[in-house]
Amino acid sequence: MKKSKLLLALVGIASAWTLLQSGGVLHAQEVAEAAEVIAETGVEEVDENKADYDALVAGQGDAAYAFDFFTTSMLWTVIAAAMVFIMHLGFATLEAGLTQKKNTVNILFKNVWIICVGLLTYAAVGFNTHYPCGSWQITNILGINGPIGDLNADGGDTFGYGGVSLCMTGFGDFIFQAMFAATAATIVSGAVAERVKLGAFMIYSTLLVAFGYTIAGSWHWGEGFLNKMEVPFYDFAGSTVVHGFGGAAALAAVILLGARKGKYTKDGIKPILGHSMPLATVGVFLLFFGWFGFNGGSVLSANPGPLGLVFTTTALAAAAGGVASILTAMLVLKKPDLSMALNGLLAGLVSITAGADAVSVWSSVIMGAIGGVIVVFSILFFDKIRIDDPVGAISVHGVVGIWGTIAVALFGEASLMSQIIGVVAVYAFAFVFSFVVFLVIKMVMGIRVTEEEEYAGLDVAEHGVPAYND
Repeated sequence: MKKSKLLLALVGIASAWTLLQSGGVLHAQEVAEAAEVIAETGVEEVDENKADYDALVAGQGDAAYAFDFFTTSMLWTVIAAAMVFIMHLGFATLEAGLTQKKNTVNILFKNVWIICVGLLTYAAVGFNTHYPCGSWQITNILGINGPIGDLNADGGDTFGYGGVSLCMTGFGDFIFQAMFAATAATIVSGAVAERVKLGAFMIYSTLLVAFGYTIAGSWHWGEGFLNKMEVPFYDFAGSTVVHGFGGAAALAAVILLGARKGKYTKDGIKPILGHSMPLATVGVFLLFFGWFGFNGGSVLSANPGPLGLVFTTTALAAAAGGVASILTAMLVLKKPDLSMALNGLLAGLVSITAGADAVSVWSSVIMGAIGGVIVVFSILFFDKIRIDDPVGAISVHGVVGIWGTIAVALFGEASLMSQIIGVVAVYAFAFVFSFVVFLVIKMVMGIRVTEEEEYAGLDVAEHGVPAYND
């Protein structure tokens, strides 16, 4: 019966089309020919596909009505995860471009290591430490747990894992968050570039991603004490919990490591120029692109209202940060500085990351613009006090991360006190954790290459091969 009704409907559609094409004159022979063509297209196969789909939807039980929305949301989540992965390429090319060509292989190697070890350690210990789910050693403060298992076991295919607000499977949640995890170590990589021992950095970055980032993140996203305050700390996609953590950790590492040889002299600051501004610019645009996944994916579903807002505030804040940094650099440095423009664009992105879903579009412009101004003066300040950061990571992620987090209370509805408590807690922990880990490594095996190796370049000293065959 169902097949007959479907066949009649298809015949009717074909007949109407034929009537239109013939200018209103419909012949019985044409109707018969249309019916014959339809019969040959495989109505039975169509019915079998529909039955399979109906069974798939019915398998969702009480949540069957929402299967299509869930599927769309899950698809967006894994696309966003892939976009965040592209950010690691952006970090690699930005860092390589802003440093000397004799260290390019070393920098690219570190970035390969970070994403690989980041994914593995996040599966082994990070995810279940990031989200303790009640398994705390110290309630709401420390919950180190073991490896992931079957993350689909609790949820089936629809709302069993996280409901409407976390509209994905357990594995979807894992892979999206895993792409975030390595970012903290990548930020440090740029700050310590051109003089850190490779082996020391590999050990340090593994511990930072596996334990440092995930413990601090559990206080907020893992429903730890920052989430349990009377007015919870608000950090939508991680101005503090991701970027601020990385910036504070980088500051501690740079203090222990010291500046590059020849950067600061008795006659003042001697610029050490990057070898490829085109490469650095490509890196920033890759980061800009990936940030749509970084912030957009943090909606945690394909809910169209907040998703469109987040994309818009992210783009406008980035643009405002770029413009503001360009104008500020032109006034202060008396020239349009490309590196400042690139860092200003990133500063705009960091500025909006905590509140991308919670502020208006024009608030996002103001937030991004202020971030673009802050980053110029911050980079100059750290140079003045002889903190050598080749790529400006401490300023972009650390200093501007503070601004972006506090700005949610100024332009949104977050509590200023809660935001301050969150910033202080995460930054202090990141700095101390990084300092202690790097200090222990320094005492055991050293953290800095020799002066001769630094002069020759880490590509040859550490890897035995240059990036460019001149």
